[in-house]
Amino acid sequence: MARAGTGVRALGAVLAAVLGAALAGCSSTGGKRAEDAREAARNATGKAAVTTPKWTFAMVTHSGDGDTFWDIVQSGAEQAAAKDNINFLYAHSEEGQQQAQLVDSYITKKVDGLILTLAKPDAMKDAVAKARKAGIPVITVNSGSEQSKEYGALTHIGQDETIAGEAVGDELGRRGRKKALCVVHEQGNVGHEQRCAGAKKTFGGELQNLYVDGTNMPDVKASIEAKLQADRSIDSVVTLGAPFADAAVQAKRTAGSKAEIDTFDLNPKVVAALKAGTLGFAVDQQPYLQGYEAVDLLWLYKYNADVLGGGRPVLTGPQIVTEKDTAELEQYTERGTR
Repeated sequence: MARAGTGVRALGAVLAAVLGAALAGCSSTGGKRAEDAREAARNATGKAAVTTPKWTFAMVTHSGDGDTFWDIVQSGAEQAAAKDNINFLYAHSEEGQQQAQLVDSYITKKVDGLILTLAKPDAMKDAVAKARKAGIPVITVNSGSEQSKEYGALTHIGQDETIAGEAVGDELGRRGRKKALCVVHEQGNVGHEQRCAGAKKTFGGELQNLYVDGTNMPDVKASIEAKLQADRSIDSVVTLGAPFADAAVQAKRTAGSKAEIDTFDLNPKVVAALKAGTLGFAVDQQPYLQGYEAVDLLWLYKYNADVLGGGRPVLTGPQIVTEKDTAELEQYTERGTR
């Protein structure tokens, strides 16, 4: 990190206070919240916490529209960008080829760094190689930890999806479950397959995958409901994303099932459901941290050639959270950082 005199340290303290206040008073719209915080910080201080050049970093993820998980990732990235004097760009597409095309467009714009997800790694391989050839450093986040090093990324930030799945299998076993359903909402996403496979590996009971169309929430609910009605022995349902947990809870109710609903990832609804007891547990991979650290590590690499991980992923999860954790989590989900 850069050496700072008293003035810079004071500036950092002011910035931290402004950002904290902005976070505390905002809703769950990630990009808007972070941009408001950045603008407030600039108005208060006139500049960022560092004096490095105004580099441009771009993040391209595999998310769809209105995904609260990626709002949190983006929020973390924007907060780090405000601190690090970074011009931050964000784009997303659920389709692998379109995601690669977005990366190509940022390479053409000669951005100074790229943050990418590799949910569909085959579609992204050439784009990452093109970025490397152009001399643009790449950090991967969230998905594709196994391909990140092979493709030449500086490091990967996220949870190991297999390990996360194994943690779920263990937790289901501790809860005495015998037959579980793993709801896969995005076919072709390697991380989703790894989660279910990991759970199957450590779960002492029977686990089967249910493939649904994640872009159609009524279809997700109907598919889970039909499965629960057809097989009354299913005693647990695991969804792979927070928005799908509520659909599973509704499906359980209409199917008259007694299955426990559990999920990967957090949002305010998940925390409320944990508190109410309609969800058993959730797996938190700390998306805010994924976005924040990705920008921060790119800045450190540009400024000081620093790299974290030693060739291995920088893990942000998994962490199993239950009803007993909700009192603390509520304040963080309310401000959009968990």
